[in-house]
Amino acid sequence: MGAAAGTARDTPQPHEVTVIDPREAVFTPVEIYTRPRPRQDLAALMQLRKLLVGADVVHAHGFRAAALTGLALGRRREGRTPLVATWHNAVLGSTSRRLLLTGLERLAARRADVTLGASSDLVGRAHALGAQDARLAPVAAPAMPPPEKGREQMRAELGVGDRPVVLAIGRLAPQKDYDTLLAAVARWGRRAPQPVVLVAGDGPELDRLRRDADNARIEVRFLGRREDVADLLAAADVYVITSQWEARALVVQEAMRAGVPVVASAVGGLPELVDDDGILVPAGNAAAVSDAVVALLDDAELRAELGERGRRRAEHWPDEDATAEQLAGIYADLAGVKAR
Repeated sequence: MGAAAGTARDTPQPHEVTVIDPREAVFTPVEIYTRPRPRQDLAALMQLRKLLVGADVVHAHGFRAAALTGLALGRRREGRTPLVATWHNAVLGSTSRRLLLTGLERLAARRADVTLGASSDLVGRAHALGAQDARLAPVAAPAMPPPEKGREQMRAELGVGDRPVVLAIGRLAPQKDYDTLLAAVARWGRRAPQPVVLVAGDGPELDRLRRDADNARIEVRFLGRREDVADLLAAADVYVITSQWEARALVVQEAMRAGVPVVASAVGGLPELVDDDGILVPAGNAAAVSDAVVALLDDAELRAELGERGRRRAEHWPDEDATAEQLAGIYADLAGVKAR
């Protein structure tokens, strides 16, 4: 029997501890918040201590879940149930918030037998905080179905005509830094033909970003949550991501697989994902984003070249099966060590 613990990406969503048996799966909800909450954290800790009895291996996702699970299991020692922790996100925000959460990161790193980072910078962070064994474990984007509509049909439905389409997809939250994208769009001025900027996704900043775009008198169409990502990518000429940090962004993987040239901020795991098969720009630099997009829009051959290079690069990425095999090997090794 093994067990897995998950952590929240945003406040205050309940997440799950999953106890996995070859014969059945039992799901028991445990509330773990993104910020420390002493009362709730104590309740989660007590619940974890009961749920993890008898587990051969425990896998916690996110350093908050890993820290609480590490407390529930105790310090690393002979005979203790092995703990695998996957880190998906960096700690962002104010200095005080980062200082507060660093202690939890350190606890998570030191209590885990194996720490897996979704990007190399997370692996380095875990090593620096005392992880015994930290490894890269890229998260593979699920295989995306082919577009249901052709490029021209989708563009007709979007009403973009012959204008170039710049696409961004993602949650409308501060980490994604759509302000930099809006500032880049404002720099295009009266460029002809005027690009159409499509933003697919929802989130807490949707209304504010719409107001800012209107006030700046720039054309950015906020499409809300969409399920037709493959069709949107088929209609796009350039994909842009201006995040302050990303590990191994699934939408960038999808864009490159679809052959859409990518402009991405050089943060987190994006440089190792994109490398020179896209255009990397400094985070928060609207001028660099604008120049990169314009360079692609002005050069059809460059767009085609980077699109094809991105597609070929994606062919060599690990898929979900490879990710599962990596985890299964780690579980087997750790369970074998415990058994001895």
